[in-house]
Amino acid sequence: MSQEFDFVVIGSGPGGYVCAIRAAQLGLRTAIIERYGRLGGTCLNVGCIPSKALLQSSEHYHQAKHKFAKHGIDLAEVKLNLAQMMARKDEVVENLTSGIAGLMKKNKITHFEGHGSFVSAKEIAVKNGEETQTITGKTIVIATGSKPVELPFLPHDKKDIVSSTEALAFDAVPKHLVVVGGGVIGLEMGSVWLRLGAKVTVVEFMDRVLPPMDKDISKEMRKVLKKQGMAFNLSTGVTGVERAEDGTLIVKAKDKKDREVVLEADKVLVAVGRRPYTQGLGLENIGIETDKRGFIPVDDHLRTSVEGVYAIGDVIGGLMLAHKAEEEGVAVAEMAAGKPGHVNYNLVPNVVYTWPEVASVGKTEDELKEAGVAYNAGKFFFRANSRARCVDESDGFIKFLADKETDRLLGAHMVGPSVSELIQEAAVVMEFMGSSEDLARTCHGHPTLSETVKEAALAVDGRQIHS
Repeated sequence: MSQEFDFVVIGSGPGGYVCAIRAAQLGLRTAIIERYGRLGGTCLNVGCIPSKALLQSSEHYHQAKHKFAKHGIDLAEVKLNLAQMMARKDEVVENLTSGIAGLMKKNKITHFEGHGSFVSAKEIAVKNGEETQTITGKTIVIATGSKPVELPFLPHDKKDIVSSTEALAFDAVPKHLVVVGGGVIGLEMGSVWLRLGAKVTVVEFMDRVLPPMDKDISKEMRKVLKKQGMAFNLSTGVTGVERAEDGTLIVKAKDKKDREVVLEADKVLVAVGRRPYTQGLGLENIGIETDKRGFIPVDDHLRTSVEGVYAIGDVIGGLMLAHKAEEEGVAVAEMAAGKPGHVNYNLVPNVVYTWPEVASVGKTEDELKEAGVAYNAGKFFFRANSRARCVDESDGFIKFLADKETDRLLGAHMVGPSVSELIQEAAVVMEFMGSSEDLARTCHGHPTLSETVKEAALAVDGRQIHS
């Protein structure tokens, strides 16, 4: 006889486990299904968390090697212990995934290990090895996430031609890493290995890095990363890779003028996006059809075409971000418990954890122009901020876009130190439909990086003090 639950979540990434916890908090008898041995999904195991751990460690190494002397700290010799760096990364992942398991127990959520697939709209078969058990749920949430896109002419061999998963675990620093794709993952992983001593070349089909972001952000990041040593081939598409007799990878590409570009590398990272993961989910058994890109269609309430079945996170498309999936998970759980649930997709922050960091929320200038919205822009550079000078991190700026008539804040775009934290101040103001004047009139501590937020808000009206 199958076990019965009020609420069943398939997938334990940030969207899935947060969804399950919120459902349990609301009194629903909840189960979560995860096919892998550890909870946490891509984000905790082979995505957000391990990459940020390596970004932090590699930045420490870079600081010690190139910047400590300027602060009066002389080190005789700085050595890289890559094995220890990887061990620390793995320890961070293990601690956090264990913490998720603890949260499941604390909230009395039943954890099923195995591959879940639909038998019917209310029944899920969970296969673990040779054993299969069936559970039922009044509400079922698909939170199965995504996988890296693999190009047909550039298949992964998981050793030299790799996805971000393998790039998190190289056993040696590449001599030359070619990164196919100048988006978030490409720049983050490229930054890790650049800091550790690799030559890094980014090949991007579009005419700028971070294409979806505000153009000023893209321009600034290319300038800063180029100064750090990263090379770029923009408006260039990779056509294939050959292997020379000595094992060298010959990366072939063409630019927009049809000129051939040839690069020699020992590692190639393919970072051209992610695709929804629905393999073996049994959607055909309940009549759910994916769209042409493989995403599961949902309505404004995250409902699929089948009553009682919801989907959240990467598997439904949109911004493929962990925190967006979390918000969707909370919304679904609350709706299942008879409460209102809502996600404001206009105010999901987007962050790139290079150094300097990148962060944005709201509309870009191009989006406002396309929509015919009149706006004022204010920009303030970190080089004019006293705290940025003290910590010797003065690259970048903060830019605000505000409605020309009402002054309502419409967009915030940042490049600079710790902007992954500073962006939240703008997000809160925008959530409450605040104005640039609201930020400008708020007293900020001195000396802090956050004063750059205040100055950029003042600059919307041409009133910045320190520039």
